[in-house]
Amino acid sequence: PENLMGMQAVIEQAMKSREILGISDPQTMARVLTDGVQNSLNDPRLVISYEPSTLEAPQPASAPTNLSQEELLAGLQTSIHHKVLEGNVGYLRVDDLPGQEVLSRLGSFLVTHVWKQLMGTSALVLDLRQCPGGHVSSIPYVISYLHPGNTVLHVDTIYDRPSNTTTEIWTLPQVLGERYSAEKDVVVLTSGRTGGVAEDIAYILKQMRRAIVVGERTEGGALDLQKLRIGQSNFFLTVPVSRSLGPLGGGSQTWEGSGVLPCVGTPAEQALEKAMAILTLRRSLPGVVRRLQEALQESYTLVDRVPALLHRLASMDYSTVVSEEDLITKLNAGLQAVSEDPRLLVRAVGPRETSSGPEAEDHEPPEAQPDVPKDEAAQRALVDSVFQVSVLPGNVGYLRFDSFANDSVLGVLGPYMLSQVWEP
Repeated sequence: PENLMGMQAVIEQAMKSREILGISDPQTMARVLTDGVQNSLNDPRLVISYEPSTLEAPQPASAPTNLSQEELLAGLQTSIHHKVLEGNVGYLRVDDLPGQEVLSRLGSFLVTHVWKQLMGTSALVLDLRQCPGGHVSSIPYVISYLHPGNTVLHVDTIYDRPSNTTTEIWTLPQVLGERYSAEKDVVVLTSGRTGGVAEDIAYILKQMRRAIVVGERTEGGALDLQKLRIGQSNFFLTVPVSRSLGPLGGGSQTWEGSGVLPCVGTPAEQALEKAMAILTLRRSLPGVVRRLQEALQESYTLVDRVPALLHRLASMDYSTVVSEEDLITKLNAGLQAVSEDPRLLVRAVGPRETSSGPEAEDHEPPEAQPDVPKDEAAQRALVDSVFQVSVLPGNVGYLRFDSFANDSVLGVLGPYMLSQVWEP
């Protein structure tokens, strides 16, 4: 309502406009009015339409109370799909989020035939790319199965304008079946078609740091859009009548109008492939950390700093790591903060595939030594190419060489180094 300041004056000005009143085509009129309202209120969700065939305002779909168990089940099976992907990754696609009444009536079926099949997986992908919305009452159900522990969490507050009421949404103290383990990764897939309640769920899981959102920025819709007839005309106004107030977004942040920004942006059709790559990397994290700890214990020269380094590696939060670059940045920041040693550096080298996954080479290969020629003239030339020797003003000797040779090379070139380098 705070955005409506000055709107009355804009409407009165439009009513006096001969240009607008002179529009004879109602469809054109609807488009002009839509542009005017959207520009005045900076809200793309507001739409004015002309629908002469609509005798009454559109009615909501049949209420769940009017549907049999079989009809509810049939609808659910067309909107919810699940399977187990490669690497024991659970996949749950939801194209419509049913309300509390449906979930209460079909909860046992969902737990037995869907959720139990996913409980044994090592990670979960929740696909909301084709979900334009759903019922607000589904939010606590979805979040609760992914919320670790039995403590309740306040995840949202929703304001409803027609009734002028606010409703707090909390996770459920108990759920049918089991919750998904907090130790397992969750990825939410989104697209530009992900809207309404689906956006709110993606936003809440992201703010909770319970899920990595992968895909496209979501639609930026509303929890509840209603189509209202304008007076007795065939014009209708589609308007959001409720809004999310947080609290996880801190009150000032919202996904409505702007959409949920993914943690990892990628075209929607590539989001699942990207999610699988992220989960593969995250599966390797414990092994990478373990090998790094072993290397420090066995090789790091500043032995007194090793215990603190091992503790830092074990206590770091890796929940935001979604790429090799993220991991390297986090490891270097953590290790150098503890060791105060700029030489202690993790970097990426060419990966090699092992039975346990990608693994960095343990040591850099030694630098190749030059081949020592047999010919005396060539040996002298090699010394001249490796060493730069001169006498600077003030009788200052200058010697430059860019690498150290091993003793086998020095043994052969020694006499020439003495005469061509050291004696001058």
